[in-house]
Amino acid sequence: MSDNSIKIFTGNSHPELAKLVARRIGIDLAKAVVMKYSNQETSVTIGESVRDEDVFIIQSGCGEINDNLMELLVMINACKTASARRITAVIPCFPYARQDKKDKSRAPITAKLTANMLTVAGADHVITMDLHASQIQGFFNIPVDNLYCEPSMIKYIRTQIPNWTNAIIVSPDAGGAKRATAIADRLNLDFALIHKERKKANEVSRMVLVGDVRDKIAILVDDMADTCGTLGLAAKTLKENGAIQVYAIVAHGILSGKAIQVINDSVIEKLVVSNTIPHEDKMAICPKLDIIDISPTLAEAIRRTHNGESVSYLFSHVPE
Repeated sequence: MSDNSIKIFTGNSHPELAKLVARRIGIDLAKAVVMKYSNQETSVTIGESVRDEDVFIIQSGCGEINDNLMELLVMINACKTASARRITAVIPCFPYARQDKKDKSRAPITAKLTANMLTVAGADHVITMDLHASQIQGFFNIPVDNLYCEPSMIKYIRTQIPNWTNAIIVSPDAGGAKRATAIADRLNLDFALIHKERKKANEVSRMVLVGDVRDKIAILVDDMADTCGTLGLAAKTLKENGAIQVYAIVAHGILSGKAIQVINDSVIEKLVVSNTIPHEDKMAICPKLDIIDISPTLAEAIRRTHNGESVSYLFSHVPE
């Protein structure tokens, strides 16, 4: 056991998740005031001593992403200069994760810049969930634990989807094939893939289904749903190919732009997202939305990190 205590701080991006994590560990959130001055500068006041303590700062990349990232950086730096023994940034949804490669000339690799900023601010360790590309771990020179929603998704399918044994796991694009096949293997189900052709970012032109979904429950699995254009079209394609029902399970439900309208108008029975991003406001206007709580996984990762135990158990199991 460690001789120092856990201090969990949160910024303004997702305080509800931080409360759930702290409650699960059995401690109160540490006191901090994070606000903006009238000129829009970020102001952070750490309200209790962190000297020689094990500090975890929970801040997700959602909503006002740049403000939330800046809050996280300032909080990390405030704790560092206040002599914290170790500072772990817990970032359920990593910001700028999609800008991870030079896909056209002069494109910035902003995920690498974000990694550099976190390291320079003073983070000693990063815990995140379902990175868009796991190579982002290599952008850091500090340890990164990339946890997975996969065990929680599998538990949801087994407990919440009726007749799931007659289901087929579908990846809405070639990039997510690995994730979908892993889930299909664990559940002993078949797998199908949709090939999409994009004309420009966030717009899909046409879709081709590879695999047989006739008379089956199709479960679309992806790492993030942003404008939901892909999911809506994928669900339509699956129905046209004979699927009885279509569910969608996604790790990060960003749900920006017209996403809610697209989901409400689509043939999807349920869109299941994790609470790496807050959805309270969207639940009210989208009856199809369902939430998987991933706070037990984050809490267990924090507890194990603090006690110097292995975290790899969580890659394949949901904490009880």
